[in-house]
Amino acid sequence: MLRSFIRPTSICSTLLLGGCAVQGAPSFALVGAYFPDWMLCGMIGIAVAVTLRVVFVLTGVDALLSLRLFTYLSLGVITALLAWLIWFGP
Repeated sequence: MLRSFIRPTSICSTLLLGGCAVQGAPSFALVGAYFPDWMLCGMIGIAVAVTLRVVFVLTGVDALLSLRLFTYLSLGVITALLAWLIWFGP
């Protein structure tokens, strides 16, 4: 029964994906930044900032910070820019 399901599925996927290129994800320049790429780097920056907040709260460093919002915002931006530079930079 599984074999009868796999064959039509593979044929349909082959026909539907026949026009796709192997060049990678489509990305286009939008005001000098490649659209999907900067969104990925932004999500990485947000994830790292949230992770660092959890680590700082657990270790007690968060209580020592005076400007928490700007600290976590800058850590997220630095991480996003560093990810952009490493993966997509010159």
